[in-house]
Amino acid sequence: MEFDVIVIGAGASGLMCAATAGYRGKSVLVLEHTKKIGRKILMSGGGRCNFTNLHNSVENFISHNPHFCRSALSRYRVSDFVELVERHGVEYHEKTLGQLFCNESSKEILRVLMTECEWAGVQIQTETTIERLVATDNGYQLVTSSGAMNAPSVVIATGGLSIPNGGATPFAYHIAEQFGLKIYPTSAALVPFTLQAELKEHLNPLSGVSHAVTVSCNGMTFKENMLFTHRGLSGPAMLQISSYWRPGDAICVNFFPEEDLLALLKVQREEKPKADIVTVMASHMSKRMAQILCELFGCSGRMADQSNADLAKVAEAFTCWQVKPSGTEGYRTAEVTIGGIDTDEINQKTMEAKLAPGLYFIGECLDVTGHLGGHNFQWAWASGFAAGQAV
Repeated sequence: MEFDVIVIGAGASGLMCAATAGYRGKSVLVLEHTKKIGRKILMSGGGRCNFTNLHNSVENFISHNPHFCRSALSRYRVSDFVELVERHGVEYHEKTLGQLFCNESSKEILRVLMTECEWAGVQIQTETTIERLVATDNGYQLVTSSGAMNAPSVVIATGGLSIPNGGATPFAYHIAEQFGLKIYPTSAALVPFTLQAELKEHLNPLSGVSHAVTVSCNGMTFKENMLFTHRGLSGPAMLQISSYWRPGDAICVNFFPEEDLLALLKVQREEKPKADIVTVMASHMSKRMAQILCELFGCSGRMADQSNADLAKVAEAFTCWQVKPSGTEGYRTAEVTIGGIDTDEINQKTMEAKLAPGLYFIGECLDVTGHLGGHNFQWAWASGFAAGQAV
């Protein structure tokens, strides 16, 4: 079986690459080892797919080479993908912070990609495992569960390690190692935190409670909602900061991102001297949350009995809660994988491996990790388009 291009992986970047190459007149085959294609697309955004972000920029990505993604992102912009979904009649809305979601279902984004692949003449074959990939005089040969296949260009679009029950495997890293490419250590990112047993037990009554916070770690700060869970801490704020957290680090949580809490407490002491400090805090958050946090931070007594130093300690506790997660929930629930194939090994304009002409790597397997909010999908579209134009 001979093709111009074989794309391994029928996810966001792989399908975008395949359609782009197909429209250029290339014969394209997409191979997928699972039964369903685009599983992470379907799972994303609570089933509504946060497919891009209006504020997408290079600053929204983490990489050892922060400038690598600039070329691809500049050549396939947010407006390009928005135009594509509009052309296919997909209705969408902006949620917060520039995040674009489908009005109805993630299935609509997969439908767009499937239709584009069909129009471009792309063949898609599922439940096909790759047993071996070898370089030949004319490109590459794939030995698969469906027989041998040959192509001058092969694109690896199999993603990272996040959400293994969605079909994630280390395939891309194994191929990169086979051809001598350097790989940075990988870890789960955009992932909830777990807590030590004692702290988790104390906070357990707050499971399901959300609160707007700023969270900081290793010089990075995000202002979003935090969610208490029965395992630890989640919500957009925690997912964002997890990409910057390393085991053993403490994170600083500010429950009053919009307030000068010390000044507010001094005013409350004058206005409500007989009020208990828990009651005062409960006017700014749920009563249950105020009770449990005040107990955790050791805050109690009437406002009139609080010295300036006491109030300063209360303000410090609520504006920089120093919490050391015991870990994260890992790849099982992580949205993306941080680390991966060193981008210095990859041509930034074409996504071709410098050491292996005709072999391309796109999407999550590369050392390019976006912030929460549609940025990783934009990287999938942009890197897929770049490779699709080059193969």
